[in-house]
Amino acid sequence: MTQDRIYTAALLVIGNEILSGRTQDANLAYLASGLNDLGIRMMEARVIRDDEQTIIADVNQLRGRYDYVFTTGGIGPTHDDITSAAVAKAFGLEFGRNPEAEAILLAHYKPEEVTEARMKMAETPVGAVLLDNPVSRAPGFQVENVFVLPGVPVIMQAIFEGFKHQLAGGTPVQSRTFHAYIPEGEIGGGLAKLQGLHPDVEIGSYPFIRQGKMGASLVIRSADTAAIERSTEGLKQLIQSLGGEAFEDGAEK
Repeated sequence: MTQDRIYTAALLVIGNEILSGRTQDANLAYLASGLNDLGIRMMEARVIRDDEQTIIADVNQLRGRYDYVFTTGGIGPTHDDITSAAVAKAFGLEFGRNPEAEAILLAHYKPEEVTEARMKMAETPVGAVLLDNPVSRAPGFQVENVFVLPGVPVIMQAIFEGFKHQLAGGTPVQSRTFHAYIPEGEIGGGLAKLQGLHPDVEIGSYPFIRQGKMGASLVIRSADTAAIERSTEGLKQLIQSLGGEAFEDGAEK
């Protein structure tokens, strides 16, 4: 495992149903967590509509910026599933029936169940590497550093679990989370100074209201566990100086 190389990723969540509010995305959290375990940092996520030009532009922009790009949604059997064809155009590749994917689907469905709509899921950019789908068999695919996955969470997760071991990663980011009943407005200035003293960690603040009291959850993240420990002491001292008490996850008061 590489210790100092930082690997990055971005996610394109594709689908009008996400933007309309009819469907809630569950894939970002799963992918971000899974990638972090591999030492790959999710740096950006976008939710976009089923629009060919938007998909092409975003895929091309992101694949040049990050080590990995993942797309979810838009590779099913209906007319509005246009992601696969758009990805082919983004790479300037021909698009059509993939013989390997076709064989997988023909082996999965009974002859009377084979329809043009279902066979549409066997279409990929020419030269794409198929990603095995152990749930419903219609494969995802990879073109260079872009991984095209379905939007249904249980299927997306199964496909991701099947190929994630092939991804190169670095050192996973660790974190410690503290909670304190101190409003962000009171602790914000001190946090900024603490962050300046510890540039090798990320310090985040997330407000909450519990039992009518305002407070903040304070998260320290870094691939360097020693750096986390050093900044933790400063955070505890800051909270104490403001008359508060820090407690970690599992020790809530």
